[in-house]
Amino acid sequence: MKKITLFTLIATLGGFVHAQTTWTIDKSHTDIGFTVTHMVISEVYGEFKEFDGTVTSESEDFNGATVEFAAKTGSINTDNERRDNHLKSDDFFNAESFPEITFNGKIVNEDGKYYLDGDFTMRDVTKEVRFDVRFNGTIPARRGLKAGFKVTGAVNRFEYGLKWDRTVETGGLVVGEEVMISCNVELNEKTEG
Repeated sequence: MKKITLFTLIATLGGFVHAQTTWTIDKSHTDIGFTVTHMVISEVYGEFKEFDGTVTSESEDFNGATVEFAAKTGSINTDNERRDNHLKSDDFFNAESFPEITFNGKIVNEDGKYYLDGDFTMRDVTKEVRFDVRFNGTIPARRGLKAGFKVTGAVNRFEYGLKWDRTVETGGLVVGEEVMISCNVELNEKTEG
């Protein structure tokens, strides 16, 4: 009788306990990109080549999942070495003193619309942000489940101490104040072994 009661209790509790799943970034299928207005009339694209992060979720739809992410500022690449070196300098990221940009927060599902809410830190300045998220679903692969997301949003670089601000003759900034972030992220379910 005791065995049946214990089994019933475990089975009942099992219905309320959700397994926690950890996901890691598939770096070869992820890009951490941004665009910024150049001389008022065009945009320059850049990306960070070195980054890492984990997502920990207790639900299949990722609602409430925690996100930890870091990108190496010294890995910035805009396909122009001179510009990249300027971006690594104290005029912008100061990659030597502030080697990482970080995000810590949660994925939130509000009536089917996904967001990424949390703390975004650059040059040791932390601000709360909300980015839009498109959850593309999950799919089984040879080595376990994969999940896909597109994250978009914007930050004001001046608010994080990236204040280099030369102007063009018409008065606009050579480098725009707002940085548009666009990331395609593929996750791998972390498996034992």
